[in-house]
Amino acid sequence: MSHLPVGTRRKLLRHPLGWIAAGFGAGFSPRAPGTVGSAVALLPWFFWMQGLPVYSYLAVVTIAFLVGVLSAHWVIKRTGIEDPSVVVWDEYVGMWIALFAAPAGWPWMLAAFALFRLFDIWKPWPVSWADQKLHGGFGAMLDDLLAGVYALAVMQLLVRYVWPAWELVP
Repeated sequence: MSHLPVGTRRKLLRHPLGWIAAGFGAGFSPRAPGTVGSAVALLPWFFWMQGLPVYSYLAVVTIAFLVGVLSAHWVIKRTGIEDPSVVVWDEYVGMWIALFAAPAGWPWMLAAFALFRLFDIWKPWPVSWADQKLHGGFGAMLDDLLAGVYALAVMQLLVRYVWPAWELVP
């Protein structure tokens, strides 16, 4: 993490908000921390979240977003970097949104992962607007939330229209 100011990594590791913002360590990946964070976010979804009732799922994602705003803000203040790559909790929330109402099974997890990463990297409007215009913890979180919404929309189109047509092919 050479891009962080000297001593910052230790500060982040000593505080619960640093651990949360860093996705419990995924953000410390030396390569592609956003992709690693997105992949690690699949674990709690697979083992716990996919079975939650709709209102509970939405409550978890809402609380995760609010905690993410707080923890990202805390890290931004300590690093002096507007959207530090160590903050990957936004990827967790974006992935969980992309996976909302997804069918069970690894192919759907893989599809949601690929779609979320596509929209997170490509940043179509309003994802790009949020990324460029909004700052602090809220700005760091919102662009990934919006990328997750795009991925969710495409996932639901796949589930509703593409998958049923695919099953008809002999």
